[in-house]
Amino acid sequence: QVQLVESGGGLVQAGGSLRLSCVVSGSPRSINVMRWFRQAPGKEREQIATIGAYGTTDYTDYASSVKGRFTISRDKSKNTAFLQMNSLKPEDTGVYSCKAEDGVFVHWGYGTQVTVSS
Repeated sequence: QVQLVESGGGLVQAGGSLRLSCVVSGSPRSINVMRWFRQAPGKEREQIATIGAYGTTDYTDYASSVKGRFTISRDKSKNTAFLQMNSLKPEDTGVYSCKAEDGVFVHWGYGTQVTVSS
């Protein structure tokens, strides 16, 4: 059974930083793409960062709302993705969850809460 566990959320002041982790376990296939999403209170879930690979070269993509402030990375050997979040704003508050894609199935974590105070 594939499990994704996010961690690293918490309460931070505006302008601060957090680093989220997403660990994938139990996958019988290689994880090709990992994505981070967030859902703010009263809003729809938003895809904010993606990391995948063209051959041996990773590519990344970001929503305009986080570009230049957030960085997605991963450790393939540990099936772990990270989201470094800098210059946090109150509007970054929400539940952050990750999604792993193995080319056949997609898997979701339950998320971690990030709260940015003004």
